[in-house]
Amino acid sequence: MKHHISGDRNAYDRCIFHVLDHRGRALLITGLGVYPNTGVIDAYATLRTGDRLRAVRASDALTDDRLALSVGPLRITVDEPLRRLTLHCAPDPADPDSFSYDITWTADFPAVWEPHHTQRRGGRLTLEARRYVQAGSCTGVIRVAGEEIPVTAGEWTGTRDRSWGVRPIPGEEPGRADEFRPEGFHWLWIPMRFDDRFVMVIAQEDADGYRSLDEALLVRNGRRDTQLGRSHTDITYLPGTRHPERAVIHLTDPARKPLEIGVDVLTSSPLALGAGYPPATDWQHGTWQGRGWTDRRGYDLSDPAAHPVAAFGVTDHAARFTLDGRTGYGIFEHGSFGRHDPSGFTGYDSVAGRLPDR
Repeated sequence: MKHHISGDRNAYDRCIFHVLDHRGRALLITGLGVYPNTGVIDAYATLRTGDRLRAVRASDALTDDRLALSVGPLRITVDEPLRRLTLHCAPDPADPDSFSYDITWTADFPAVWEPHHTQRRGGRLTLEARRYVQAGSCTGVIRVAGEEIPVTAGEWTGTRDRSWGVRPIPGEEPGRADEFRPEGFHWLWIPMRFDDRFVMVIAQEDADGYRSLDEALLVRNGRRDTQLGRSHTDITYLPGTRHPERAVIHLTDPARKPLEIGVDVLTSSPLALGAGYPPATDWQHGTWQGRGWTDRRGYDLSDPAAHPVAAFGVTDHAARFTLDGRTGYGIFEHGSFGRHDPSGFTGYDSVAGRLPDR
């Protein structure tokens, strides 16, 4: 929309796409956002292959043409609303190590609403968002370091999320916000695509495990099917970290029959590295970088200690899921910061940016 109903500088409208290889060889994440009250449009893409994470980010002045979903080398084209989209990133001719892609994202299931999401700090509403989520298939090509990675149907899965509302943009004077820092925050956002069904699980919990956001939804036969009760997720972490290696999601069908979904992490991409999510230190969404700004960079993920900020941000894990003999693929998005009693996490560790041992 050209004019937003609110004058809040934190008003936003943003999307994210995941394109993942079923063998864990590659995970592409890309997104675009507009910020009508700061006059900014920006986009990003990250590609994880092996221990290498490559990123391209672009930002510019927002124009009156709100259908132009293009910033610098990054572009999203809506070919058929809610059904087929094209994702494009142009190469950098001056950088032989850069990556680019041309991908068609096709929906296999209808988009479904996620719960209305609100957060407060003290008495102030800091986040109010509406979202929908969708799963599909991807075809096309990713080019990286002079090589081509074919994205073929049946071997890759796509998920996407669209959200809008109010969400904090860095740069605002915090006032007393630091006095209202939560003791803990625990987050799970898990879209799972199987051949004949789509399962979506969301959970947000406070330090004591109180759940402020909760959804477990089954989509089949072209429509939202049923809710699957309150989810419970048992996560096995890499020792001494909050990095999940595998998990079991416990759900319940309408007949009260227990359902268990196994989760095996294939590869991971920390959203604080390259993708602009908090607490990134080099660039965050919605911040004014000037006209025509583009930035490309790479990260070596072989040594987690080299990127301590990543431990305090949400990470998207490409994962394989198993349910009643079916195998599916999707994203196991997870972040856990500070105290979380159900997981046995006792608090923030300020030493060297590390998280405490479990």
